[in-house]
Amino acid sequence: MTSPPSPPPARPFHRLLIANRGEIARRVIRTAHAMGLETVAVFSDADDRALHTREATLACALGGTASADSYLRIDALLAAARATGADAVHPGYGFLSENADFAQAVADAGLVWVGPPASVIRALGSKSGAKAMAQALGVPCLPGYFGTDQSDDRFAVEADRIGYPVMVKAVAGGGGRGMRLVTGREQLAAALRSARSEALAGFGSAELLLERALLAPRHVEVQVFADAWGDCIHLGERDCSVQRRHQKIIEETPSPAVGPELRERMGQCAVALAAGAGYVGAGTVEFLLQGDEFFLMEVNTRLQVEHPVTEAVTGLDLVAWQIRVARGEPLPLKQSEVRFQGHAIEVRLCAEDEHFTPHTGTVQRFVAPRQVRCDHALYDGAEVTPHYDAMLGKLIAHADDRSAAIAQLDRALEDTTVLGLSTNRAFLRACLRHPGFAQGQALIPFLAEQGDALRARLAEDERHALWAASAVAVFASGGASALTARLALPFPRPVRVRHRGDVHAFALQETGGGEVVVSGPGHRQVLHLAPASPGDPAHHTGAPAVQAWGVTCDGVRRRVSAVATPSGRWHVQVGGVDLWLDDLTLQSVTQGGAGAGASEVRAPFNGKVIAVPLQAGTAVAQGDTVMVIESMKLEHAITAPRAGRLAAIAVAVGQQVVPGQLLWNLEA
Repeated sequence: MTSPPSPPPARPFHRLLIANRGEIARRVIRTAHAMGLETVAVFSDADDRALHTREATLACALGGTASADSYLRIDALLAAARATGADAVHPGYGFLSENADFAQAVADAGLVWVGPPASVIRALGSKSGAKAMAQALGVPCLPGYFGTDQSDDRFAVEADRIGYPVMVKAVAGGGGRGMRLVTGREQLAAALRSARSEALAGFGSAELLLERALLAPRHVEVQVFADAWGDCIHLGERDCSVQRRHQKIIEETPSPAVGPELRERMGQCAVALAAGAGYVGAGTVEFLLQGDEFFLMEVNTRLQVEHPVTEAVTGLDLVAWQIRVARGEPLPLKQSEVRFQGHAIEVRLCAEDEHFTPHTGTVQRFVAPRQVRCDHALYDGAEVTPHYDAMLGKLIAHADDRSAAIAQLDRALEDTTVLGLSTNRAFLRACLRHPGFAQGQALIPFLAEQGDALRARLAEDERHALWAASAVAVFASGGASALTARLALPFPRPVRVRHRGDVHAFALQETGGGEVVVSGPGHRQVLHLAPASPGDPAHHTGAPAVQAWGVTCDGVRRRVSAVATPSGRWHVQVGGVDLWLDDLTLQSVTQGGAGAGASEVRAPFNGKVIAVPLQAGTAVAQGDTVMVIESMKLEHAITAPRAGRLAAIAVAVGQQVVPGQLLWNLEA
């Protein structure tokens, strides 16, 4: 008879350093304080006013702004722990959370590491190592190449053996970085070159692997938890199939495609792999699911961004579990005691437009929704810089069933105010409302296949909201009381605004008491504008540039919020619709047209120029890559908007660029 394992030594700690930033740092601080622990926040120069630094017991500066100079510096993090008397470290996710050297350095310093042992991170954090272990344990894997020969020639031979399409992946990474789909041999060399560059910049290793690509699977992952007493369980699955650039933006549990029998099989494989590796703590085993067949993708040896949906349906606090396990305590529940209730969906609110281009700027007004959980690190005046990930926060809805959760989350997005920079708020609503998603049919190619239709839906929604948004933008600069106090005016006011590159001309006539008649070619609309009351969550008494109004049209009242940005553009939110407007009323028609800037291509976001493959004088076709800019840890190809000749290139490799900066001139 096998004797039970010896109890692990207790490892109590009292002051926890969170080696991270943003919403996950705030998330860990919240639970740690509830458990009676003191906390230490660390921050870069760019984050010296961040919320997590104000909420922790202590805060310690790391210096630097880029990740490599701050949150990725093991020496600086350990020095912060020594300086503040921290006796444990929680890595959050991203940055060094899956870095075995950091975990080992924390342990060597005599501190408690809130996560799996360094040896486990090293074994499972490598995609190739995890797949080798999985194959030995009978966990299904896709055919692939995980060898040490990293030459292009060897990859070409292996890709031919595996069969196209293949996926190129960074061995050390995740989050879509260093990942490329290759459908033919002619694409392989460029994909390897680009993936190596991105992997080296993101993870410090350029090592790659190949595996057969499934073109239309689901991304379904299983949350596992293990303690040092030898117990390992799973907490159900999450469906993360809605992705852009191989990065998740919508996650839910349970998966619409997973029933009890499949859940049991996937859970058993996930637990077998974690237990076989000697896992301790929280981890996620990610699978590709096609029909009722599933294949291991990778293991994330950390807490996931999407852990709140699991918390919602289980009623558990996974960060509290991490802390208890790190102290040497057993898991609070056995597998048979885990209960799932209802359906939960999470969306990631990101500083990016509907084309997934990242944006930076100042959050001039933020109001979180009241009806769902919202994990974020935003506040009025928060600076979104190009140094870190584009994610601003997460909204998590939990309801009795999937349709109710979708409806709840849709309403919450409509009630979320973020003014001053572009976000994917409206795009997320369009995703939730798409029939394919509503019916549970969204696979990994969902956004690649439906993205244009979703963007067309957004443009149509903006056109419907354009007159109300323009009226608010015109009158907001005069202050809310200026309009409502005015008497009727006999003459209409001509207005011209630019929206999505098109100039719209119409007239506004004030009829008294806040009523405005908006008229244009073949159209007339009566609006009633009233300033938001102090009790309205969008009401803002700070910067006068931020305005909140109630706009009534045809008996329907909508909240409209507007702000004038430093560039002179108006950012207006009409319910769940975001519009960016240029007021051209005082400009001449020639100035307001598009002709003057038609030959100029300007930077859409902050970033660093890392490649300029073409020279001035080169002829280009529409869609040709003229420049590659790195921003928010990703490489973005800037392409020619039309055919022409590069008359002049205004920037060079290594140069930092800001939004609106001239990149090149294009002539016919």
